[in-house]
Amino acid sequence: MMRNLIAFTLMLLMVIGVNAENGHQLWLRFDRLEAESPVFSGINADKSKFAVKEFQQIWKEKTGKLLPVVSGQIDNQLIVGTRKDKNILSLGIDKELVRQGKEGYVIKTISKQNKTFTVVASADEKGLLYGVYHLLRILQTGEFNKALNISEKPSYSVRVLNHWDNLDGTIERGYAGRSIFWRYSEEHPTITDKDISLWREYARANASIGINGSVLNNVNASPKMLSEEYLLKVKAIASELRPYNIKVYLSINFSSPTNLGGLKTSDPLNPEVKMWWAKKVNEIYKLIPDFGGFLVKANSEGLPGPQDFGRTHADGANMLADALKPHGGIVMWRAFVYDAGKDDRAKLAYKEFMPLDGQFRDNVIIQVKNGPIDFQPREPFSPLFGAMKKTPLMPEVQITQEYLGFSNHLVFLSTMWEEFLESDTYCNGKGSTVAKTTDGTIFKQKLTAIAGVANIGLDANWCGHQFAQANWYAFGRLAWNNSLTSAKIADEWIKQTFSSDAKFVEPVKSMMLESREATVNYMMPLGLHHLFAYGHHYGPEPWCDVAGARQDWMPKYYHNASVKGIGFDRSTTGSNAVLQYFSPLKEDFNDANTCPDKYILWFHFLPWDFKMKSGRILWDELCYTYDKGVQQTREFQKNWDKAERFVDPERFTQVQNRLRIQAHDAVWWKDACLLYFQQFSKRPIPYDIERPVYKLDDLMKIKLDLTHHN
Repeated sequence: MMRNLIAFTLMLLMVIGVNAENGHQLWLRFDRLEAESPVFSGINADKSKFAVKEFQQIWKEKTGKLLPVVSGQIDNQLIVGTRKDKNILSLGIDKELVRQGKEGYVIKTISKQNKTFTVVASADEKGLLYGVYHLLRILQTGEFNKALNISEKPSYSVRVLNHWDNLDGTIERGYAGRSIFWRYSEEHPTITDKDISLWREYARANASIGINGSVLNNVNASPKMLSEEYLLKVKAIASELRPYNIKVYLSINFSSPTNLGGLKTSDPLNPEVKMWWAKKVNEIYKLIPDFGGFLVKANSEGLPGPQDFGRTHADGANMLADALKPHGGIVMWRAFVYDAGKDDRAKLAYKEFMPLDGQFRDNVIIQVKNGPIDFQPREPFSPLFGAMKKTPLMPEVQITQEYLGFSNHLVFLSTMWEEFLESDTYCNGKGSTVAKTTDGTIFKQKLTAIAGVANIGLDANWCGHQFAQANWYAFGRLAWNNSLTSAKIADEWIKQTFSSDAKFVEPVKSMMLESREATVNYMMPLGLHHLFAYGHHYGPEPWCDVAGARQDWMPKYYHNASVKGIGFDRSTTGSNAVLQYFSPLKEDFNDANTCPDKYILWFHFLPWDFKMKSGRILWDELCYTYDKGVQQTREFQKNWDKAERFVDPERFTQVQNRLRIQAHDAVWWKDACLLYFQQFSKRPIPYDIERPVYKLDDLMKIKLDLTHHN
C-alpha cells in the first residue's frame, strides 16, 4: 500500500500545465503590472543600447506601448545611460559611477528647475542593464517613489550557474525535465528557433537577477564536450547569452588529452599535454572570444585528475590556468574530494587543500561546497572558509533539491544560504563571516565568485515546482548582494510571481521562510545527516546497507545508532574534526553542552537520555522535532488553500498537489526514522505527539524506481 502511494505521488511530478499560467514567465510577469497611469512621461536615452531596448520591450509588455523618446528635459522623465553619454554627463554623478564599477549602477531621483527625473546610470553598459532590471523590479514590487537613491555593485565578480547537464540531454540531479542546452543527440545536433527563443528567455531571467555566467555541462564531464561539434553548439549558445552579459563556461574532463586528443598521458607537467591544452583553449577562444573558463572536478568519485600522475591539485589547476591566462579565462577547481576509508569524510577536503594554500595561480579559484559533506539539509559551514587565506574560495550551493524532496517539496533555500553566508568563521576575529571571507572584504583577492547548481530543465515552469523558481531567484539575488535577507528576497519574488496583495504575500512569505527549517525537522533534525535512500536520495533509509558499497555513502556511517546512543563523534575524543575550526567555534562545537542543538549530532555521539537545552532527553527531543516538522507541513497546506482566490487555478492546483506529497512524505520520514531508531533507544514515542501510521517492516521494503528522473 505504502509503495503504491509513493509511486502515485511521484507521478505527479510529471503533471505540468500547458496554458498561459503555467509559470513559464517566472518572476518576469511584466504584463501583469498595474498600468493605469504611466510612471514616466518619456525616456531620454540612446535607443541603440541593449539595456534601453530591453527596457522598452518590457515597458511595452507592461503598458501596451513604448515609452516616448525625448531629448529635452520634461517632468517625470526617465534618463538612462552610461557615464559617457551626454544625458548623464551633466548630472554630476560621474565619481559615484566610477566607484560602482562596470557592473554597478545608480538609480536616483534628481530635481532641477521644478522638474523631477529618474536616472538609471552606470559606468558601463553591463551595469546599465542590471540597473534597468532593478528599476523594473521596484516597479513590479510597488517600491518605486520620487526619492530614489540607490547605489549598488555586486558582492561577487563571477556569479555562475552550474548546470549538471549531460550531452545526451539528461540532467544529473535534475527534476524539471531534460536539458535546455543539449536537447539533441550527436546524430541530430540541429539548433531550432525554439532553442534560440528558450536560451534568450533563460538569459533574460538570469540577467534580471544579476547572474553573469553559465557552466553548460555536468561536472562529471565527458571528453566529447571539447570536440569541434559540441564547441560549435557552445558558440551558438554563447551568442544568445552574450547580450545579457552572460559568459559561458565548460566543465572539462581532466583526461581529455588522452581520451579526445590521443596522447599517451594527461600528466599536467608533460610538455605535450600543456601544448594540447593551450591549442584547445586557443580553438575555443577563436569560436567564443568572451569564453569564461573551465570548471574542474578531478580526483573525486572516480574521475581522473592530476593525482593519477603523482601531481597535486595545484599542478593540475595551474596548467589549465596558464593556458587560459592570455585570454582572460579562469579555472574553478572543485574541492569536493574524499577518499574512501581514509578518515572522517567531513575532514578530507580541508586536509587535502590546506597544504596547497598559496600555490595556485591568480586566475584559479577553489570552489567549495557550503558544508563539509554534500549539500545536506543542514551542515555547519566547511572549515575551508576562512582557513585558506592565500587562495580565493568560491562558495558552491545547490539550487536543485537533490537531498530535499526533489521538485515535490516546497523548500525555500534562501534561509539555508543566508545562514551559511552569515556564519562566523572567526578567522580574523569576531565578524569574519563566510560572506566576508569570500567577497574580498577580509582577503583582498583578485577574483571573487559564487556558484549555484541549477534546477532548470525543459518543464514548462523551468523548475518542476512553482516555488522552486524562488530558489533560482534567491541564488541570483544573494550572489549579487550577499547581505540581503531571505524575507526581502521572498517578498520580492512573491509580488513579482503571484500577487502583491498583503493578504496573500504575508502568509505565503511566512510559509516560505519556515519551509527549510520544517524540512530539516521532518528529515534530519539535531545535526543528523545523510539518512537518505541509496542512489537517488529520495525518502528515508536510515537502515540502508548495500553490499560492496562505500561505507561513507551509507547512512549508518553517519548516525551510528546503537543502544548506547546516536550521532557522529567529531569532538577531540572522536575524529577531531572540530580542530579544523577557529576558536571559539572549535571549543563550542567540542562540548556537547555548548554545541548548538542544530549541530549536536553532527559533532557528538550522545546517549539517548542526554539532557538537551530544552530540558528533554535526546530521544524525546528527536521525537518532538520530527513531529513538529509534520505539523508544519500541514500548516503549509492550510495556508496555501486559503490563498486560492489570489492564484490562477493551474498554478494553485500544481502547488496544492505538491504540498500533499510533501505532507505525506513528512509522515513517511518521521515514521521511518523514529521507528528505526526506537529499536536502539528502547523508549516509547511520547504519547502527546502523533502516533506512527506505518509499520517499520513495511517501510523497510520500499524500493523506489526513480530511473525516469534525470
